[in-house]
Amino acid sequence: MFTQFYNESIRKLVIGFGSLFNDITVKRENVDGTTKEIIRVPLSYGPKEKFIRRIQESSSISSGTHTEITLPRLGFDITGIMYDPQRKGNKLRKTSVKSSDGTSTSYNYSEVPYNITFGLYAFSRNQTDNLQIIEQILPYFTPEFNVSIKVNRINYNVDVPIILGGVSTIEEYEGEFDTRRNLTTTFEFTAKTYIYGPPKTSKIITTAEIDIFGSSEKFNYPVDGVHDLRIGITGGYSGASGATGAFTGGFTAGNEWYGDFYYET
Repeated sequence: MFTQFYNESIRKLVIGFGSLFNDITVKRENVDGTTKEIIRVPLSYGPKEKFIRRIQESSSISSGTHTEITLPRLGFDITGIMYDPQRKGNKLRKTSVKSSDGTSTSYNYSEVPYNITFGLYAFSRNQTDNLQIIEQILPYFTPEFNVSIKVNRINYNVDVPIILGGVSTIEEYEGEFDTRRNLTTTFEFTAKTYIYGPPKTSKIITTAEIDIFGSSEKFNYPVDGVHDLRIGITGGYSGASGATGAFTGGFTAGNEWYGDFYYET
């Protein structure tokens, strides 16, 4: 039942989500209102607790010098993956695409809907930096923002709505006077994405062989998509043959016949 395949559906979603927040900057000003510096806020993947611990505890190197994590900083991670039955589609629906040489078709069956939740965390030392980060994020989510992801050759452009569910801020300023202030803002997002099954390949039908019983003639016609097939039988007949093997059309009254269809790939 299970075969090895990897569409990188979740990985590409994580990359797409992170790319939304990798250009956030914070501006520092002098007392007279002139710009002192502009800092690009670094972004990395990791759980919230990991960043908080690094902020609270200095890290040491072999020389004995103690360094602390640079703030402000952004971090994000996946907090949950849940099936979404409300977006369930027909399991037998297929999405297909022809190969470059036109001799085969790649396809996969209906995608499976999942909601993937993300946590985005903004860490800062002061309120000004914290509010700048918040105001650069909130206006773009109303409450959703669509991200286009190329999953594979079959599912080339998939629009994934990323919905902002809530924002909360925690201020940690306890202890001695030399204890540094920490502000942590948490953004909760839900991505309504899809997980895709293994891609499959099949040959394209190139020839349809029609044997009309009651007639001594056999008709062969190349099939490319859908072609009109004109068959001369007493009384006259006009029909169409496609990749599905179905005929549409009518006979002149009084004609009785039946036929079979044979396909060659």
